[in-house]
Amino acid sequence: MTTTAVIQARMGSKRLPGKVLQSLGRRVMLERIVLAAMGSETIDRVVVATTDRSEDDVLVRWADGFGLHVVRGSEADVLSRFAMVLEEFDDTETLVRITGDCPFLDPRIIDQLVRLHKTLGPGFTANRLPPPAKRSYPIGLDVEVVDSQSLVAAHERATQRHEREHVLPFIYERPDEFRVTLLDLDENLGDMRWTVDTDTDLALARRLIELVGDDPVPWQVVLEAVRANPGLSDLNSNVPQRGVTHFES
Repeated sequence: MTTTAVIQARMGSKRLPGKVLQSLGRRVMLERIVLAAMGSETIDRVVVATTDRSEDDVLVRWADGFGLHVVRGSEADVLSRFAMVLEEFDDTETLVRITGDCPFLDPRIIDQLVRLHKTLGPGFTANRLPPPAKRSYPIGLDVEVVDSQSLVAAHERATQRHEREHVLPFIYERPDEFRVTLLDLDENLGDMRWTVDTDTDLALARRLIELVGDDPVPWQVVLEAVRANPGLSDLNSNVPQRGVTHFES
């Protein structure tokens, strides 16, 4: 049985349209995320889950050119896109949810969470939960892991809009029914923001790429770059924190 990474991405971001194909150094943002997923030792397959809107045709062409599997479905019902992945790739035992706006994703975090998930058994394993839970990882290193049976249960039973749009709330909001495990850091870095959702985020990401290079690096290298360059820290801290983070890129 396989572990499938699903990167949800679309061109129609309201705050920064087309961001997933914005250039970051020699690559586009989505390419960095794909390379991080492919660099994971625990991922067997990478799938891009996008919408069936015509504006995402360009995203599909990019993914096809990169040799990636693609599924297309409802823009609003993102959970249904993930269920489509399970239908198309029915050998998937474990599914890893990644969003297309996290260019500093670390393959090592993926591996740590997947291995923890498989040790603990069916349920939900992640390094972030929405408020009021406190996060310790910087925003932009988010990884969520779920077993296929739990995701199917969510798809069949979830009726609330936020449960469909944000993919896994049906599971992690029911800890009495599903195992829910949150992986924390010893140090609280949850106020740092390394995702790309605004023009300011994009400017920060491009400056960071100049410092850390075009290929995925350990997240600690990014942290060192931020701390060694006070101007980057100032820019990072000026970005509004929205609390609920990155359910749809």
